[in-house]
Amino acid sequence: MMNFKLDEAIQVLERTPQTLEHLLSGLADGWLQCNEGEGTWNATEVMDHLIEGERTNWIPRLQFILAEGTGKPFPEFDRYAHLTEQKEKSIQQKLERFKTVRAESISTLKSLINPELHLEHTGIHPAFGEVKARELISTWVAHDLSHIVQIVRVMARRYNDDVGPWKAYLGILNRG
Repeated sequence: MMNFKLDEAIQVLERTPQTLEHLLSGLADGWLQCNEGEGTWNATEVMDHLIEGERTNWIPRLQFILAEGTGKPFPEFDRYAHLTEQKEKSIQQKLERFKTVRAESISTLKSLINPELHLEHTGIHPAFGEVKARELISTWVAHDLSHIVQIVRVMARRYNDDVGPWKAYLGILNRG
């Protein structure tokens, strides 16, 4: 059963910056820098990744699908490009930057996609092959939600050893 509706997708996309701002603003570096071990991301790195996605992934790929169709694959997205960015910006600056670029993306999305005409347009993903505009937008929403979950999980696991026997009742600390 398909659940996708553009207006509902936009509801989540519009709320992600505020959700992250409420969650991360004013927190000590211990919360912002904790991770789950080697090769995992902390909250500030997730923010960098979300900003990079706004700049080079979601809207550029939608534009490519509408312009090129299945004529040629759209460019790959480097999911790790944010790890080479300069790190001097504060979390507040990153949150503000994300809020700005996301608002621009939502505005472009609303002007670019007519739900009656464009959602079934297809393009070629470099790894998956043929994909629909609707699938890309759905992935964008699920991507936001998965990174919110990731940040919350990483933060909860910071206290993994501190909760004592209550760990048995905290699913977030007991799931892979």
